[in-house]
This record gives sequence, structure tokens and C-alpha cells, in this order.
Amino acid sequence: MSNALTFPHLTAPWRRALQASAWLGLGLCLLHAGDAAAQAWTAPTSAFVQTGSADSTRTLTVGLGWDLPYRWQLGSGELTGYLEASYAYWRIQSEDRAGLSHLSQLALVPVLRYRPDEGASPWFFESGVGLTATSSRYRTRQKSFSTSVNFSTHLAVGHSFGAKREHEIALRLEHFSNAGIKHPNPGENFLQLRYARRF
Repeated sequence: MSNALTFPHLTAPWRRALQASAWLGLGLCLLHAGDAAAQAWTAPTSAFVQTGSADSTRTLTVGLGWDLPYRWQLGSGELTGYLEASYAYWRIQSEDRAGLSHLSQLALVPVLRYRPDEGASPWFFESGVGLTATSSRYRTRQKSFSTSVNFSTHLAVGHSFGAKREHEIALRLEHFSNAGIKHPNPGENFLQLRYARRF
């Protein structure tokens, strides 16, 4: 299982939830990748700003989202998808840095979003898995990544508000690692708060 999404530093329930949602999201998005790619890169449908932290690292992220043209009924709710592209700045606290104090990250992540009540609920839950690339390998005194290209996986809960649900706030648990492709692979977990504005 060295090439699987293993998330070794999460507790078992979180690890199983992230693994299941990661493979489900990746599978569904790849299933429709050809058609989606042709339609997704038009005008973006949202923009977002996000901030968060791990044990010794703070992040600030900005990005754009593109709604994918698919909807599925799932139980009493609705499942939709979108593609997000982002730029993040990671700042490592001085007392924990191991040579570098900051790095930049680019990410491309397909995301699945579930809304209860046949899609009418202001609440949503989402999961995504995608690829990231950083300007240098992430290193702190406790952790050292072996690759600058890694996977990004997240679980989130959020709430839409405004007259047309054009504003969104979401709390996200994000995990970055190389999925065991190369060692060491300690992974890093971030708790992130996101504000998004839909166009």
C-alpha cells in the first residue's frame, strides 16, 4: 500500500473518511474528465481567499473555481462538482523552520460538493483530491517532505448566504503528502477557513 493515500498521521476515522472521499472524488472526476475539461476553462464561477495553519506553518491562499456541468442525486441530497486552481503562500515560524522561512504552492483540485434537501440547503459538505507543486520542499525541524509535488486532499463543511447564495464560508481539513511515492512522507495537516464569492 505504499502508493496509496494512507495519511499516516491521522486517527483511523479521519484517515478512512479522507481515503474514501479522495478515491470517490478522483474516480468521479476522472470519469467525466474529457467532457469537463472542454467546458471548465471558460470564465470562472467563483473566487476565494483562505487562511489556515498547521503546527508551525501559516498559510494564505487565493484562487478561482469553475463549476462542472454535472449533477447527481445522492439520497435526499444533490452532488455537484467544481474545479479549483489556487496559489498559496506558506510561512514557517522562525523557531521551527529548517533553513527556509516560506514557500509558494500552486494547486489544481477537482472537488465534489453535497447539499442536503435536494440541493436546497444552505449547508454543504465537500471533498476533493488534486495535485500541488511547491517552490521548494517543505521542511521544519519536525518534518521534511521528500518531494515538491504532492497530493492535496480535503474535507469541508460550509454555509452559503446572501440573496442568491453568492457568499460562502467553509471550514476545511486539508492534508498534503506524496501518497507514499517517495520517503520520507510525513504529510502535513492544515485547518483552513475559506471565504468564497460566487459570480
